[in-house]
Amino acid sequence: MTEQQGAGAGVKSGGPERSGSRAAESAVSRAADASASRADILDRIVATKVGEVGALRRRRLDLRRAAEDAPPPRPVLDPMRRHSRVGVIAEVKRRSPGAGEIDLALDPVALSAEYEGAGAMAVSVLTDGPWFGGSLDDLGAVRGAGAIPVLRKDFVIDPLQVYEGRAAGADLVLLIVRILDRVMLADLRAMIHELGMTALVEAHDEWEVETALESGAALVGVNNRDLTVFRTDLAVTERLARYLPGDVLLVSESGIRGRADVERVAAAGADAVLVGEALVRSGEPGRLVEELGSVPREAGVRP
Repeated sequence: MTEQQGAGAGVKSGGPERSGSRAAESAVSRAADASASRADILDRIVATKVGEVGALRRRRLDLRRAAEDAPPPRPVLDPMRRHSRVGVIAEVKRRSPGAGEIDLALDPVALSAEYEGAGAMAVSVLTDGPWFGGSLDDLGAVRGAGAIPVLRKDFVIDPLQVYEGRAAGADLVLLIVRILDRVMLADLRAMIHELGMTALVEAHDEWEVETALESGAALVGVNNRDLTVFRTDLAVTERLARYLPGDVLLVSESGIRGRADVERVAAAGADAVLVGEALVRSGEPGRLVEELGSVPREAGVRP
């Protein structure tokens, strides 16, 4: 495994149609500028990560030793397979580029304890600081206080971030197909497996699902939110689930707000859901975890 940065953001954008009037042209231009600004966010986030990885290089030996000395990772795949209901991966999330401020003052340990007490299968912790207000300290505190697996949710582009996450106690690491080339994706997934963790490999379209499977992913997250325009649609899970074989576990991410949403993605073959903003904004995160986690898994939906 080489410790090198191998990210590339695959942002798609499209220009506005021509209008027959100056007013319409102006409106379309403003809309296009806003869309371009949103699309640019992913590139800017990845650029931030490139800088962060550069700063990690001087610590690479210490990070590797700390990762190897960390407590053993907690299992994820077998408990999810045995679970008769849709699992809930409940997220600790202060803010995001799409949603803005959600709860800047939240206590990650108290919130994750409420999630765990309500039956969450795992806790997702945003560890990005500049864009999401999270940190590895949040992850370490949550991992140290609880007994369920913890996902490092970040924009991982380099092996050093995998070591860093393991050293902090991560049991799972998110890999986003859209920002990684095929070789780096496969290498990072293999590295995560070698360290005893589980890779949650995230896809948003058919090509990305194919790439995730080629990397050897056993746990695939379908993000219902398009990261280039921040539009969310549960139909993305319904469309892409058919391309995932039954032995690959499917997590539906983003846009889950209530039991009806879980029922909808479960009918498509989802084994779990990842939920953040709805829980944090609900005022009753434990009650909502219980509601979301009460939906039975649908057997035999995916071949």
